Amino acid sequence: MRNICIVIGSRAHYSSIKSVLSEVKKSANLNLQLITTGSAVLDRYGNVANLIQSDGFKIQASVNALVEGETLTTMAKSAGLGVIELSSIFENIKPDIVLTVGDRYETMATVISAAYMNIVLAHTMGGEVTGTIDESIRHAITKFAHIHFPASKEAATRIERLGEDPSNIHLVGCPRIDLVKQIIINNQEEARIRDNEIFSEGVGPSFDLTKPFLLLSQHPVTTEYGHAEEQINQTLAAIEELEIPTIALWPNSDAGSEDISRGMRKLREKKKDINIHFYKNLPVNTYIRLMMKTACLVGNSSSAIREGPFIGTPAVNIGTRQNKRERGMNVLDVSYSKDEIKEAIIKQINHGSYESDHTYGDGTAAEKIVKILESSNPNIQKTITY
Repeated sequence: MRNICIVIGSRAHYSSIKSVLSEVKKSANLNLQLITTGSAVLDRYGNVANLIQSDGFKIQASVNALVEGETLTTMAKSAGLGVIELSSIFENIKPDIVLTVGDRYETMATVISAAYMNIVLAHTMGGEVTGTIDESIRHAITKFAHIHFPASKEAATRIERLGEDPSNIHLVGCPRIDLVKQIIINNQEEARIRDNEIFSEGVGPSFDLTKPFLLLSQHPVTTEYGHAEEQINQTLAAIEELEIPTIALWPNSDAGSEDISRGMRKLREKKKDINIHFYKNLPVNTYIRLMMKTACLVGNSSSAIREGPFIGTPAVNIGTRQNKRERGMNVLDVSYSKDEIKEAIIKQINHGSYESDHTYGDGTAAEKIVKILESSNPNIQKTITY
């Protein structure tokens, strides 16, 4: 039996790999080794580790490796601390394959540890382009990885152009789409949303979710460090003028996170009657169902780009964080301008839902990934093919 180790460092990691965790857990040929680290173990970011355990997954090890401060320096230090801690864990649990997710600094720590310890590395969501430091990290991980699981055709082509062996590139789609597909098939409204119990958590007023509401998810752009507060202020000003009830998620732990949080707190303190309900985190299933109900998803989250087209969610993508990433017709791109954001939101609300787009897969990624993990035997010594 093969030991498959998966490291989860954030709420985005969990949503991006949850369907794979389930399939690995069911496999008779694979043993799941689950590690949590980064913001996933901190209460200020919603303590995703608690959600993971409540979903029935056993966490084998937990690592406190996030240096708080949300600056460029603390990101680099967190990556270094992650290498130190994760390498010790890998030495103890002896994984056969480390499956890593995406492009964050926790991911880079995972990759460096596995690479220097001669552990086969598999990577999901490689080959994509974006407008932050994440793109550089993502392509670097591609050069470390032995097995590639790109989410789209363009991404798969880009990985091959980076000199990777085509036989190790497997176009499987995005595992996040698996969760969306299952929820759509079940067609069951979550009781917490239906009965407005969702508002018993977080901070802010409750409102009727059967009427139009916005969903806000905006994160700092690391290569625009120092501008995050003024950027979120433009978004919040647009929402305030529209006077549409809004569910807002707290930002991730990247450099500049505290600036976005500060902008949110200032608005909340100055405008006590603002119709925005803030959450540290939401369970994946709840967030997807809110995406299915919202009049418009606003911000710069990749969920607008990935899950959004599959669901048909109208979305307004703000700024450069998702720059050049493949997207469906459901997304309108705007700059950090209150007036542009406001105009785009109105346009998307008037448009309504879009037809489903399968750019990022058909909802069967996890099954494909597990079959490949059960049988793939790449050479630990990589060789460029061009």
